[in-house]
Amino acid sequence: MRAVICGAGIAGLALAGRLHNALGWEVVVLEKAPGPRTEGYMIDFFGPGYDAAEAMGVLSWLEELSYPISGATFVDDQGRSRAHLGYDRFARSLDGRLLSIMRPDLELALRERLSFAVGLRFGVSPARVDATAYGVRVTLTDGSSLDADLLVGADGIHSTVRALAFGDERRYVRHLGYHTAAFTFADPEVHAELGDRFCLTDTVGRQMGLYALRDGKVAAFAVHRASDPRRPEDTRAALHHEYRSLGWLVPRALAGCPPSPQVYYEQVAQTVLPSWSRGRIVLVGDACHAVSLLAAQGASLAIAGAYVLADQLAGSRSVEEALAGYERLWRPAVNRRQRSARRTARWFVPATPRQLRLRRIALWLADLPVTGNVAGTALAGRQRPYLRQLAAVPAWSRTAKSTGPRSRPAKSTRLARSSGEQTQRAES
Repeated sequence: MRAVICGAGIAGLALAGRLHNALGWEVVVLEKAPGPRTEGYMIDFFGPGYDAAEAMGVLSWLEELSYPISGATFVDDQGRSRAHLGYDRFARSLDGRLLSIMRPDLELALRERLSFAVGLRFGVSPARVDATAYGVRVTLTDGSSLDADLLVGADGIHSTVRALAFGDERRYVRHLGYHTAAFTFADPEVHAELGDRFCLTDTVGRQMGLYALRDGKVAAFAVHRASDPRRPEDTRAALHHEYRSLGWLVPRALAGCPPSPQVYYEQVAQTVLPSWSRGRIVLVGDACHAVSLLAAQGASLAIAGAYVLADQLAGSRSVEEALAGYERLWRPAVNRRQRSARRTARWFVPATPRQLRLRRIALWLADLPVTGNVAGTALAGRQRPYLRQLAAVPAWSRTAKSTGPRSRPAKSTRLARSSGEQTQRAES
């Protein structure tokens, strides 16, 4: 069996590894970008994706690449703390199964895990897809074509596969009223001041967060309210325009902002489709079920969804039956996360001073021992359903049983690799 996967992001890489390593499929991964993504932001990684990473044997690599974030501190224009939220209580509520990791590092670990037998081609994408008697023919932008038993669109919220097979993205992408951006810059003084904290501005209408990376750089994460979903032509100029009024360390971050091609910039949106498959074409990850950064589990759902799809392909009588089973099992979990994100959208970045004050109170309560335990329990509930309820997992995996918290292994030389470094595997 042969699969063509479009998109070398989290979902595509996870599925490619699973189809080849566990099922023995021939796999080709196509990525329209010229190389691995280097831009991105820090994510809290937990839930079913964490379970899937463990079952796939990649969890220890993610632990080595993760960051020991002590908590999130909201600061005013003078850098004074207005609210704080410690991560330790949330980690305990998740049995220690929580990592803070940069998105490019997560992709790096999945990419390194791929066998050299998996074809990984950058700078090419589908131009046309056609159903055949045995599957799908994919005509590529370089003029060549590939025949496959299964075509997978894992190419993100602006999926080319989805556009070719399902129609214009305006039918499926729901803008949630925000734009977000991320970039890195070098500033030793800012790096030293941040330490192991994730610091965010306590502001109305827009918010910038800063955190220190182990390579000496500082990562900036920004989100602001925006009614127009369109991406500005000059993202660097747009960031200066939106955030120039903020104080604290924001002016230094803006001064260090790189040129637009090196800035991650995207609308905050969800994708909602009536069906995730059509014939031998199927969508995974953000291409079919983006939950947005408001839901805090996009990467986890991408890996877990890929795992469930591979499991269905392994145990079904036909590809079509597997695709139907994948959607039947996985869609309810995605729907819950999307509904939760839509409910909290208006609170993510306060629109008024009153909403800002209410958020401070909520964060203060969440950091108290009693109410914090309740909040932690609510966070733990977000990981359900557990992966073992949806797919087969190895007997040795903790996803198959419940035990005490696991301790992290010692950091290895893998930490010397920067977030966007192209490994020998990725360049081949």
